Amino acid sequence: MGMKLVVMTKSTYFVEEDKILTLLFEAGLEHLHISKTDESSLYLERLLMLIPTKYHKYITVYQHFDMAKKLSLAGIHLDNLEVEPPIGYKGQIGRTCKNSMLLKEMRKNSDYVILKNVYEDSSDATKTPVLSSMELTELKKQGRLGKHVYAMGGVTLECIPELKNYGFGGVVVGNDFWNKIDLRADTDFKGILNYFHQLRQATE
Repeated sequence: MGMKLVVMTKSTYFVEEDKILTLLFEAGLEHLHISKTDESSLYLERLLMLIPTKYHKYITVYQHFDMAKKLSLAGIHLDNLEVEPPIGYKGQIGRTCKNSMLLKEMRKNSDYVILKNVYEDSSDATKTPVLSSMELTELKKQGRLGKHVYAMGGVTLECIPELKNYGFGGVVVGNDFWNKIDLRADTDFKGILNYFHQLRQATE
């Protein structure tokens, strides 16, 4: 059985972002996570409105949860323990786990859990300690991984076979993925689309 391939947006909005995301959806992307540092709902709504409605069902948001119902999105994601889902929310809920000891507990009240910092991520300002291969092997042995746990943090094409072996149900690609594009020079975005196809093939 294949793994889920989740693409996480860059933390900032950029020119032609909607165009690139739409091309990725056309190429078969089924899981897009939008997480931005800008707190304005205006920019998020604008980005969502520029993406064809038929792809909204593949989008999960990390902020402005009201958009999920308003635009029939895939669901919402709670990125830290302090954030609560809106009262009465019935859709899909994902959570980020930064401490593997809490993994079992977090899986009980969410549809899936993203285990953060499986590998070192140079852009991670919090510098959450990465998990050793011994710790990952132990988590696998204890049955804490599985199809509802996704690996995040420094995930590249090369490490997907290893993550499959540990039993992760999905991978989240972010910085490494967006580094495949030169926003000043790329006009056809073939580089990032080609890398996306390689990732899809590796996770199947």
